Amino acid sequence: MCMIMSVVTTITIVGNLMVIISVVHFKQLHSPTNFLILSLAITDFLLGMVIMPYSMVRSVTSCWYFGDLFCKLHSCLDMMFCTTSIFHLFFISVDRYYAVCQPLHYYSKITTPVIEVYLFFSWSIPCFYSFSLVLSNVNTEGIEDQLDSLSCAGSCVLTFNKIWAVVSSLVHFFIPGTLMIGIYIHIFSIARKQAKIIHCHPNYIGSNTNSKTSLKVESKAAKTLSLVMGAFVACWLPFFTLTIVDPFLSFTASNDLYNAVLWLGYFNSALNPIIYALFYPWFQNTFKCIISGTIFHVNSSSIKILFNL
Repeated sequence: MCMIMSVVTTITIVGNLMVIISVVHFKQLHSPTNFLILSLAITDFLLGMVIMPYSMVRSVTSCWYFGDLFCKLHSCLDMMFCTTSIFHLFFISVDRYYAVCQPLHYYSKITTPVIEVYLFFSWSIPCFYSFSLVLSNVNTEGIEDQLDSLSCAGSCVLTFNKIWAVVSSLVHFFIPGTLMIGIYIHIFSIARKQAKIIHCHPNYIGSNTNSKTSLKVESKAAKTLSLVMGAFVACWLPFFTLTIVDPFLSFTASNDLYNAVLWLGYFNSALNPIIYALFYPWFQNTFKCIISGTIFHVNSSSIKILFNL
């Protein structure tokens, strides 16, 4: 268990750190979508650095050895980073909607101030909700006796009563996840219609091949980002399903099951940079540049080759 969790934690930290360095270092990657991806990578990186090592100790030993105060902080940040991730994915889906479905209005709709608003909501709302819920202890009202019998002394497990299990799962996962799925279904239907138009009417866009190329690029980006969203849903769905069901079954789920679905959710933070590396050629190039150390020797001509400019 330690080896598997250590590998997941290391991949999460290193992979997302490479995404952060790539977007921050290369000005050619400073775009609205990439700023959202950068913020998402920061969230996953912090999850790997601040949350996962301590969760690993708790999962292996079934107890908490870092004090009650840090337990509260750990629980707050754990919930916050998870919610922040899906909020980022939601706003990325909105960004892709305008890029594919309304390309003529994309640069007027998705501007730097708009991205700043997206990032503000992605971080502030999860932070306020998570800290307010955990520090007020409303999530454990009415189940204190059950928690005392289920947990060992000094344990640190974030448990919800029936009401807050449903509310939190809806807020954190099911509502934004359903909205994202709806947005991506609409994006794919529009992209399919546009592809049919181009196929049936080659001159529909005229001789401007850049428009066709741009459409293909945006469609591919939408598919890639939908894969990121799909991975998130697949990884976190078991955890939030268990979160809702367990209180209604008098908390009969075993610790092993809880740890399994929790770490499946954590694994999503390790998957995101892998998906970027596999499906974005410019991420592949920047990753190679970072790993080989040539990032310190890149000149203007090398940058043009790196991004196929």
